[in-house]
Amino acid sequence: MRHAGAAFDNLRRGIEEVAGRGPQLLRVHCAPSFAAQWLAPRLTKFLAAEPQLEVRLAANTEYARFTNDDFDLDIVYGPPRSEGVDVIPLGEETVTPLCAPQVAKKIRKPKDLLSQVLIRSDVKQVQWHQWFTANGLEPPAIHGMRFDRSFLAIAMACGGVGVTLESTRLAEREIESRRLVAPLVGRSTDIRYVGHHLVFPRAGRQRRALRTFVDWITSELAQTDNKG
Repeated sequence: MRHAGAAFDNLRRGIEEVAGRGPQLLRVHCAPSFAAQWLAPRLTKFLAAEPQLEVRLAANTEYARFTNDDFDLDIVYGPPRSEGVDVIPLGEETVTPLCAPQVAKKIRKPKDLLSQVLIRSDVKQVQWHQWFTANGLEPPAIHGMRFDRSFLAIAMACGGVGVTLESTRLAEREIESRRLVAPLVGRSTDIRYVGHHLVFPRAGRQRRALRTFVDWITSELAQTDNKG
């Protein structure tokens, strides 16, 4: 076993050396809203720093199946379900009410939300009823706008349709540009949770391309979290 293991290590290093002479392909699968709102806007910077890598990005709510070798890693929303994989939690996210500045003028306290259009994202782990309960209010019956993707809820909130309950990580660009504001910051209880995880087969950890991407994304998240 010891001799066979050493032989396979030498074989792997040889393959990587040969592959390293041309662009190395990294196949990334990602939850749609994380891909659209956080990952895709940063990929240009990653590829500029790692010109020897080529990234193929696919976004889907289904979990990647590593058994068919279609992807090298997956960024999942919710608890990972695969077996035989390494899992890296991508840090806590803050979920808070967000809306356009003109809508925020009417919101001074949590109770003011009861008279607003509340936008729902159906697949979100943190829902409005949890937020109202955390803030000592009876959750209202919510009617109106419902979406199955966070990026759609964020876009509608930017348009002034109503208030969405969203992750400040996913809405960071809209918050920085002041298209969205958090009207109750410091005046309500936000909800924090770990929403996304980085998942990849344990055997894949040996690939330099994957290690480079994992190091980059964890460093990038640390920088943005510290900035926030």
